[in-house]
Amino acid sequence: MTSASNASNASTRRQQKTWSMFGDVRRRPTPYEVVTGRFHYHFRRDPVPFEMDPEWTLNQWYLAHREGSPLQVDDWEGFRDPAKLTYRDYVALQHDREIYLDALVDRYEENDSATALDPGWVDTLRTLFVPLRFPLHVLQMVGLYVGQMAPSSYITNCAHFQAADEMRRIQRIAYWTRVLADAHADDLARTATARRAWEDGPAWQPLRQTLEHLLIAYDWGEAFAGLNLVVKPAVDTLVDEVFGQLAEANGDRFLAELCTEFARDARRSQDWTQALTGYAIERRPELAGVLDDWVTKWRPHADGGVDGLAALFATAPRPLAADDVTARVREAQDEFLVGTSI
Repeated sequence: MTSASNASNASTRRQQKTWSMFGDVRRRPTPYEVVTGRFHYHFRRDPVPFEMDPEWTLNQWYLAHREGSPLQVDDWEGFRDPAKLTYRDYVALQHDREIYLDALVDRYEENDSATALDPGWVDTLRTLFVPLRFPLHVLQMVGLYVGQMAPSSYITNCAHFQAADEMRRIQRIAYWTRVLADAHADDLARTATARRAWEDGPAWQPLRQTLEHLLIAYDWGEAFAGLNLVVKPAVDTLVDEVFGQLAEANGDRFLAELCTEFARDARRSQDWTQALTGYAIERRPELAGVLDDWVTKWRPHADGGVDGLAALFATAPRPLAADDVTARVREAQDEFLVGTSI
C-alpha cells in the first residue's frame, strides 16, 4: 500500500467520530444533544417503529397515531428545546425553585396565615382552588402521552418536563389544601370534597368535558395542539395569573406568590411549544393550516371551560367579574398564538 493511501486511510479514520450521527462530523455536539438526540427506542419507520411483529398492537397504534398523523416533517431531530434542558439541568433548576417554595411555605405557616383568612374566601377556595388537582392531573396525563408518542426525543423531553411541572403544581396545591383544612375545616382535605365539585359542580363540567375529550385525542399532533396550543395556555392563565390576582385581592398573599411561581413553568412550556410549531411550519408551511384547524376545533371547548369557572371568581368576598376573567384569558391566548407562526 502506498504512503498516499496510508495517509488517506488515516484521514478517514480520524473523521469517524462517534458524534457523526448528528450529521456534521466537524462539529462536536453539545452535552444537551449527546444525551437527547435519537434516544427513542421506537424511532424506526421501516416497516414499524418497534422491532417486533409489525402486526403487534403497539406497532399498529404508533403507525395510526404517530406515523399516520398529519403533523409530519422530514426530520424532527433538528428541533431543539429553547431552554436546552437535560434531565440533570431540569432537576437542578427545579431543586433551586423547590428550596424557594419550601421557604415560602415555612414563612406563611409560621405566620399562621391560613388561619387569618376570611371565611368567605375559604369558601371560595373550597369550590375553586381545592378541586384544581383533578384538571391539572389531566394536563399531566396528556403531556405524558404527547411525550410518549412524540417522533423525537427532543420533543419527548420537553413534554415530560412539562408533565413534571404539572405534578409540582398538584403537589403544592394538595399540601396547602391540608394546611387550610387544619386551619378551618377538616373536610377541605377529603378527596370527596374535591371530587364532588369536580364531578358534580356545574361550574366545573365544561372544563371536565373538554379534558375528558382531550384524553382520547389519540393522534399525537392533535393531542399536542389541543393541549399545548389551546387548553393548557387557557388553564395556565386562569390559574397562574387570574386566580393569583383574585387571591391577592382577597388578602391571600401566599397563594398569589405560589401562582407567580407556577407561571415560571408555564412560560417555559409556551416557549418550547412556539419553537416546535415554528420548526414544523418552516419545513412544511402547509402545517400552519393543519395546526390552525386543530386550534379552531379545541378553542371553543377551552373557552367553555373558562366561562364555567369564571362564575366562581365572582363569588369571592372581593370578586372579579366573570366577563373580566374570560376577557383576560382570551387575550392571553391570542397573544400566545401570535408567537406560534400559525
